[in-house]
Amino acid sequence: KYYTDPALFAQELQAIHFDMWLHAGRTEQLPQAGSYFLVKFANVNVIVLRDVEGNIKAFHNSCRHRGTQLCKEDHGRIAGKIRCPYHAWSYELDGRCAGAPNMEKVEGFDTRDYPLNKVHTAVWDGHVFINLSKNPMPFAQHLAGLDKKFAPWGMADLKLVERKVYHLKCNWKLIFQNYSECLHCPIAHPLLNQHSHYMSGDNEPPQPTYLGGRMDLRPGVETLSMDGKSTVPRLPGITDEDAKHVYYYAILPNFLLNLHPDFMLTFQLWPQAVDRTDVICEWHYHPDAINRADFDPSGSIAFWDLTNQQDWELSDRAQEGIGSLGYQPGPYSNREELLLGLDAWVLEKLEGKRA
Repeated sequence: KYYTDPALFAQELQAIHFDMWLHAGRTEQLPQAGSYFLVKFANVNVIVLRDVEGNIKAFHNSCRHRGTQLCKEDHGRIAGKIRCPYHAWSYELDGRCAGAPNMEKVEGFDTRDYPLNKVHTAVWDGHVFINLSKNPMPFAQHLAGLDKKFAPWGMADLKLVERKVYHLKCNWKLIFQNYSECLHCPIAHPLLNQHSHYMSGDNEPPQPTYLGGRMDLRPGVETLSMDGKSTVPRLPGITDEDAKHVYYYAILPNFLLNLHPDFMLTFQLWPQAVDRTDVICEWHYHPDAINRADFDPSGSIAFWDLTNQQDWELSDRAQEGIGSLGYQPGPYSNREELLLGLDAWVLEKLEGKRA
């Protein structure tokens, strides 16, 4: 039922996605005042933008008059004010109501009482996060030290090179579960296992806001690409030791972060229904690498697109099997401790306890 019941899905959204910090995008998507992008999942529609002072803000994409959607395109630039297409109520980029035509004779009406409904924002090393709750957990508590752990990658400096969007027919938790173990890798990902042994590396103990660990690259493998070679230098802050590994971290509840010696791969998971999840996957490289005449990320893009497609098929098939009449859960192995941690975390959130 935790994968198939729409009522439980709605409860999860309330207890988890509407309460926790969500990865929304990257600061480079907001290069100037008025630049914006939308975050849309389930029944959520949020505008994330840069205001005239350079701050990143977020608001529900709904006019305070009669609720009309303000921004229709998924991204763009707002010239001047945010204007409702229905009755021309307008808003400053900081959310203040700037004008409300035909309301001047309404007794007691004051535009100051009708700003756009705010959504909390935070920025970590180029990553933009939003929080839909009224009283969010302190963002530093959500990161729980990952900001220091991953500082050497200099993620704020990295630039988007490729984006792919995948539409999965499965529950969002199945994607996290698939991501959090590699026992399936020799079967489903022979090329990945060729570059990085499926039993290599170590997991951290499950944490209240993230699950993660690292895997080792085999000797002679420089990165995860089709041939295991990299066409660019390693990232400036990466040590010889870190160059031997790929780090895989699931920052709950919607962000997967894969840190390679030479690039960053990110995934956003957006639950749309109990059995549908959209995944946005992005490849990010250092500008110095992008500017090289021989820059060619195609090997890593092809590698991860192949691996993703293999994982997505498994996740969709898991949803089909779990939804069938004959399904009964089986036991986890001792290498699936992160899955057990995820299960416990979901149950705790549903019981109303902040993990």
